[in-house]
Amino acid sequence: MTEPRVSRKTVRLVEKRASFCCEYCWCQEAISPGKFHVEHIVPRASGGTNLASNLCYACSGCNGAKAAATSGFDLETSREVRLYHPRRDRWLDHFAWNDDLCEVIPLTAIGRATLMKLRLNRPNVVEHRRILRDIGWHPPTVTRPPERKTKDREIP
Repeated sequence: MTEPRVSRKTVRLVEKRASFCCEYCWCQEAISPGKFHVEHIVPRASGGTNLASNLCYACSGCNGAKAAATSGFDLETSREVRLYHPRRDRWLDHFAWNDDLCEVIPLTAIGRATLMKLRLNRPNVVEHRRILRDIGWHPPTVTRPPERKTKDREIP
């Protein structure tokens, strides 16, 4: 039997928890030309659920590049490693901004694999960040907000 869609209430929780930013590349939805999605970190086909702990907010570019992947190849170590997990990992532990704040710099094997797999420095995204930086809107002032201590469940 097919699991029901993610409820509208859970979608709102995921959007707000992410401060309406992509949890991978930190593009801001309000000033992004593309659509954002609630994304399954572990795909349902691989046993992932609709629980809030398995959902994140992603821009179309990151969501499309990630697809059903949960791991990527790290060229520096020549190993397959898990991708950045927005619910378990802290973004600043795996990534930083370059000097002009327009490109994501990976700090770890997880960061490198995620950067490559999701193409976090897509040319259009880097240019978008540059324009926003020039008007003082990038990088976003939010970092991953603290999660509320609630039961992990699908919210009806």
